[in-house]
Amino acid sequence: MRRERLRELVLDLGLWGVLVCPVLLRLDPHDGGSWGQVALGVVGLGVAVAVCRVLPLLALALAVGLSLATSPELFTPPYALALVVFGYLAGRRRRHTRAALALFAAIAALGFALVPLSDGNVSQGFTVVLVLALAIVAPWLTGRYVRQYARLVRAGWELAARMEREQAAVADRERLRERSRIAGDMHDSLGHDLALIALRAAALEVDPGLGARQQAAAGELRVAAADATARLRDIIGVLRTDEDGEGKGTSVPTTPVGETVEAVVERARASGLRVELTVTGPCGETPPMVDRAVHRLVVESLTNAARHAPGAPVRVALERAADTLTVSVSNGPGTGVRGERSPSGGTGLVGLDERVRLAGGRLTHRARTDGGFAVRAVLPLAPGAPAAAAAARPAAPTSVRERDRARQEVRRGLAQAIWIPLALVAALGVVMLVFGLWTQSRSFLDRDDYVSLHVGDPLSADAERLPPHPLDGPPADAPPEPSGMDRCLYYRATLTATVPVYRLCLVDGRLADKAVVE
Repeated sequence: MRRERLRELVLDLGLWGVLVCPVLLRLDPHDGGSWGQVALGVVGLGVAVAVCRVLPLLALALAVGLSLATSPELFTPPYALALVVFGYLAGRRRRHTRAALALFAAIAALGFALVPLSDGNVSQGFTVVLVLALAIVAPWLTGRYVRQYARLVRAGWELAARMEREQAAVADRERLRERSRIAGDMHDSLGHDLALIALRAAALEVDPGLGARQQAAAGELRVAAADATARLRDIIGVLRTDEDGEGKGTSVPTTPVGETVEAVVERARASGLRVELTVTGPCGETPPMVDRAVHRLVVESLTNAARHAPGAPVRVALERAADTLTVSVSNGPGTGVRGERSPSGGTGLVGLDERVRLAGGRLTHRARTDGGFAVRAVLPLAPGAPAAAAAARPAAPTSVRERDRARQEVRRGLAQAIWIPLALVAALGVVMLVFGLWTQSRSFLDRDDYVSLHVGDPLSADAERLPPHPLDGPPADAPPEPSGMDRCLYYRATLTATVPVYRLCLVDGRLADKAVVE
């Protein structure tokens, strides 16, 4: 929290330093200003930056006040950047819009209220509205768009994270169910062995060839084996009940204990599935965990092939090497009609992966180009390999590339949200500039035409020798007009500056006086 506050303070100081640069450059005494105006601008912008995080509209109002105090037309070079920045931050940091709209309406009304202070020039009010739209409202809309876009992106990431957690929970639950199945396999195999031990211990207990001490030890062995069998049955019964998940009771195994892959394939063929089995490599003993993993993989793959690709041929291949056993099950695209099935959520492969991983192997699966599916597992035959593999749990898969691509799209969208409005504002500014130059050209009097005018020439405001639109009035601080004149017309002497201007005074429709007003 402290580091975050320090970061915000550094950012605010940097923003303040950027905003006061135009004030220092354009309001100093050498540029027509004063040090008092500079001090007011620096302090006012500092206060605006200080309150901007909590009261962004107040910061915008302070910037507007400083700009209006400099020029009643609102647009001033010292505070133009401040208007844009605080307008954007007001839209970015404030959720509700009513107060902002009320502030904009108040600024527009104030612009027209200041018209009497500028000799009744109504164009000043329209200038305030134009500056309000371009320098304040447009950045405010951009800030609001960025805020809403960020909210949507944040909500999307939260939803994605929640879905990822749910998917991880489903995968974990399937792994636990697979371990429960493994425990069931242990019961099916170990329970039979423990029962045989108890039976042989009972035979030794009544063997007359043994002494009383040996018979008592055999009896204790029989009791211990029977107790171990009972405890194993209770534990596995609970696990199988949990595996059912719907309160249906303990599930009964549908395959015989110790069933081989050949028997599984024959049973599938008897049910109508076209299965081809290929076994290569030397014969040898297979570890129990590997044997059960191979059995489960073949059973699950054949079941999925019959369910999702009915009528498709299935190929089962077992390749035995010196220290590994590779199992491959692949099927082509289905040709029959799929039966009704419940959605599985894709957890079957998660269970297979857990079974193969606990056996020390590695499982891969992929969709074939012809529409079929292939599953492949490589299992170790060396003793002790399963424990080493089970110790290192694989990390949950993450969509790093998808996440990076989404982040790039978000950044691109934010850049577009910022640059597109700015480009539109720049284009509108160019249009306004062209329009302004065209308007000025309508009141521009060429120097040669001015020289050709002589006192006493008949002249009127709509004469062909004069521009169609004279200026609204004399420039500021212009010398007084000559006495006895009916009216005086003012025209621009240049297109790029407001002074000097040409003054033409008329009496009874004739030119009575002409002068260059500086």
